[in-house]
Order: sequence, then C-alpha cells, then structure tokens
Amino acid sequence: MAKQNSALLIEDILRILPHRQPFVFIDRVLEIHDPGGEKKLGRRVRALKNVTYNEPFFAGHFPDRPVMPGVIILEAMAQAACIACTRKGDPQVEVAIGRFGEVRFHLPVVPGDQLIINAEVTRDRGHFFASKVSSYVDDELIAETELLASVRFEEKS
Repeated sequence: MAKQNSALLIEDILRILPHRQPFVFIDRVLEIHDPGGEKKLGRRVRALKNVTYNEPFFAGHFPDRPVMPGVIILEAMAQAACIACTRKGDPQVEVAIGRFGEVRFHLPVVPGDQLIINAEVTRDRGHFFASKVSSYVDDELIAETELLASVRFEEKS
C-alpha cells in the first residue's frame, strides 16, 4: 500500500540534506509518495522553492532584470531528487552528482515566483540512483532533466 505524507518542513529537510544557507534551495516538501518495498524505485516528491528578490544571486544575475540562474534551478532540482532517495529515519546523505541528462530550460524564473519541483526515482541500484526531475511555475514547465547520482548515507556515531 502506498504511503503519502503532506509535507516536510525546513527542519526536516535540513536533517536530510547536507546543504546549509545560502545553498539550501528547497523550502518545503509538499508531497511524498512512497510505493514501499526495499528499493526506492517510484518514490516521488513535490517540493517548493519560494524565489525572493533578496536571494544573493540576484545582485549580479542580472541587476536590471533579475533571473534565477539555470545552475541554481538545477541545484534545487538535484536537492529534490536527493530527498526523493531518502526515507524517514535514514541518516543524512552525502550526494555526488554523476550526470545530468539533456537539460531543457523553457522559461525564466524571477523574484516572486514559486518554483514547484517534481522528482521521481526511476532507477535504484543501491547507492546509485536516477531521477526524472521537472520544475514548474504556475503550472508552466520551467526545466526538465534526468539526474544520475551516487547517494551515500552518513554513518551515525
């Protein structure tokens, strides 16, 4: 039977991700779908990033027309994929991105937008995962890619 949770708050996200400010690009996980089983195949998350004008990267990208850098959008997508690879009770993870598949950017992201990120685990090979990831603003597709990563769980001391 599939399990669904309504949200992970920032405190929960910080227990999963090794990132800290100013490099945490997920504000909340809105939905988690876990089909269960030993593998994490099919596990999905829907995450939220509130894009505000005071983000540090907007000072230089670009001062007269602020646009969220594509690499930051990809990082937010990678962080959502990382969360999709974990379950409650898992230790914090160490992630190494192996490859982004073909990346397509469709529209810019600007201050005031809410970036919604969908990530689904499409392959689970132990410590190696593939995830299909897409991001949206107001139901408009912003970016899409497939991400391959190595995920190692830190040992609890």
